[in-house]
Amino acid sequence: MRYYIIAGEASGDLHGSNLIKAIKAKDSNAVIQCWGGDLMQASGGNLVKHYRSLAFMGFVEVLMNLRTILSNIKFCKEDMEAFAPDVLICIDYPGFNLRIAKWAKAKGLKVIYFIAPQVWAWKENRVPAMRESIDRLLCILPFEKQYFKDRWNWEVDYIGHPLMQVLENQHGLPHPLPLIANEKIIALLPGSRKQEILKKLPEMLSVVNEFPSYHFAIAQAPGLDDTWFSSLVPSNKNIHIVKGNTYALLNHSEAALVTSGTATLETALLGVPEIVCYKGNPITLALAKRFVKIKFIALVNLIMNKEVVKELIQEDLNKKNLIAELELLLNDANRKAQIKSDYQLLKEKLFTGQSATEVAAEIIQKELAK
Repeated sequence: MRYYIIAGEASGDLHGSNLIKAIKAKDSNAVIQCWGGDLMQASGGNLVKHYRSLAFMGFVEVLMNLRTILSNIKFCKEDMEAFAPDVLICIDYPGFNLRIAKWAKAKGLKVIYFIAPQVWAWKENRVPAMRESIDRLLCILPFEKQYFKDRWNWEVDYIGHPLMQVLENQHGLPHPLPLIANEKIIALLPGSRKQEILKKLPEMLSVVNEFPSYHFAIAQAPGLDDTWFSSLVPSNKNIHIVKGNTYALLNHSEAALVTSGTATLETALLGVPEIVCYKGNPITLALAKRFVKIKFIALVNLIMNKEVVKELIQEDLNKKNLIAELELLLNDANRKAQIKSDYQLLKEKLFTGQSATEVAAEIIQKELAK
């Protein structure tokens, strides 16, 4: 069979790489064309576009790059027609993928959506069109199945969270962290997009001198230019860059400052107390406040339906608040115990007993067999 898979960011590349492995295990003749990253390519996908050229985040940023986005959509359609896949598999990235899904369905292709768009947060008006263009919607958050059933009378599949598989694969492996492994470490995870790093990393670094007994280690996401990234980091013996080794960094850290997104869930599942940081374009945030319907931005808090980890958003993301919250995470025994307890409940909610990508691959094969 011929598979066309589209992921538009680093987390999609990670989960897409495991999905490719699962598909190849079930279909030895699989030919896979993909948009994603280095991990999907290493897993056997023929990489057409790298997510580095696709990651535009926020209303204003999308408008500024609209010509590029429309050009990518046109190219994607042409490439799919040339490749002639049996199935389109979309991984999150809804602004782009839902357009392609609608077009692909009209062309008579099977469409599987792996990692459902978060329409429960905003843009619920997308759902009717989604139902028409998606053959199977695969959800990774436990409350999503009930949401689609109750609100839209749509039977979707809850497959568990693919991060559980990723972290299980890490269990028992050595996690070397040269140079700073024996130090007390606070991890900084500023994200994978340049625009978010430029806004959040300076705020994160503002607290370094207030915690002289700790080493601050910054996770540099794969694909970021070394020279550009290092230019953002001041020379300080207590500041280090850890490239492409985030799990090792978190396994050695006592606390973490984490940009909003999948990394907040990864940090929690690895048991590290964290502060979730967000600072974006003011116009984007003002528009989001009008349309977004959720109480929290961190996946940890959304899944647990309460504030498990502190969220510092926009003007609240400042040196004073970061210091105060870090002091609690590092020194307050009650706060540490509560986080540990909540993290355990979080794991129980996300564990289904099966690998999410294995389940997804099985569903894809069943759809293709129809």
